[in-house]
Amino acid sequence: MALAELQTQITGWGRYPLHPGRLNRPEKIRDLRLPESGGAIARGQGRAYGDAATPHDNELAVQTERLNRFLAWDPMAGLLTLEAGATLSEVIEFAAPRGFFPRVAPGTRLLSIGGAIAADVHGKNHHHMGSFGSHVSEIELTLASGETVVCSPREDAELFWATVGGMGLTGFIRQASIQLQPIDSVWVSARHYPCANLDEAFRIFEDPLRDDQHTVAWVDALASGPNLGRSVVMAGHHAVRDELPPHVADNALALKPKKERNFPLDLPAWALNPLSVKMFNALYYKTQAAKTAPFVCDIESFFFPLDAIGQWHRLYGKRGFAQFQCLIPRARAHEGVREILERAAKARKASFLSVLKRLGPGNPAPLSFPDDGYTLTLDLPYNDKLPAFLGELTDRLTSYGGRLYLAKDAFATPEQFRIGYPQFDQWLAVKQRVDPEWRIRSALSQRLGMEVGQ
Repeated sequence: MALAELQTQITGWGRYPLHPGRLNRPEKIRDLRLPESGGAIARGQGRAYGDAATPHDNELAVQTERLNRFLAWDPMAGLLTLEAGATLSEVIEFAAPRGFFPRVAPGTRLLSIGGAIAADVHGKNHHHMGSFGSHVSEIELTLASGETVVCSPREDAELFWATVGGMGLTGFIRQASIQLQPIDSVWVSARHYPCANLDEAFRIFEDPLRDDQHTVAWVDALASGPNLGRSVVMAGHHAVRDELPPHVADNALALKPKKERNFPLDLPAWALNPLSVKMFNALYYKTQAAKTAPFVCDIESFFFPLDAIGQWHRLYGKRGFAQFQCLIPRARAHEGVREILERAAKARKASFLSVLKRLGPGNPAPLSFPDDGYTLTLDLPYNDKLPAFLGELTDRLTSYGGRLYLAKDAFATPEQFRIGYPQFDQWLAVKQRVDPEWRIRSALSQRLGMEVGQ
């Protein structure tokens, strides 16, 4: 029996672009399948910023949020097997009180495990631990043919690595086994390093004495001239019990109760302007730069600060926003990041959130985003001039040998995609083997011209 479908408008977290489509929500894993005709894409929590989890016009999105059952737990190995619709937040709520934590945590805990694999998400510790897919031991997939298969780094490794970072296009991820790491507490021992400019930020990132398990920099993208790249490098690690104050040390694995607060309304387009963002940045720099002594904070504050405000994307208004997240190889990262920040500052593009991270070597996945280099993120409100600005920025990015993060992108052209992902043909060979008719497709795959083999 066919599942009920809702005809609706579907978009990503950035609220741009918007596509008319159909949505169904299977209750049981046995219902996770393609429609009898037409194309479809799986969709977890809708946290991909652009159109990666958005169906092309009037096609189907299969929302997996109800497929979130935990199937097996091996505490000796730290191995958790679960349905792919489960969220990272549910994993943390299960694992943290037992003394475990995801080896890789991106900037939100509100994404599905299937989405984390499909985007091969990374965290603040990529230079030490790699990306999410590197800690997945097995994946069960429903292929376009309806067949269910299992793949891993040892069993059909080509399909496994094509699925890791494959943006959900190789099949519907049914379940996965993920490796967790033991922790002593649900607290983080952190320290901040204020940087007057970009040169200083890069020096700190490259200094092993100031590195830690997790390292990231908040950047004031409106700073210019000698202050270009003014930032705060934030470093931290899971605190051991000896680092905790007495009032939490006795209950070190107890998660703090969640505070549910939603952003109350869509802000008008004029609210986020260079002046208001400049004022916010000045205040934020002053408060965060003052934390030069080691301090202890909870995991929510360190790993997922934006999750404290539900629906925070309403900050950018009804027209939404775009996140430009790029990777530049390490040899040219300083030069490339400098030019992008100079262009953003000159254009007075008011990025409310700008982040710089150092990444380590990538994994064998042909479409995985992270690799040895630096990644810069800019959140920019959508307006009619934004596509042209991002197009120019992406052209400059590719001239440095860089690429965009497909989980965040909404504007790249097929040419820019091909330059950024030179291993696409390797991925395409697997796609043609498991889905030669491209039944599993998305607005992103069609926008980027990925269906070239038809």
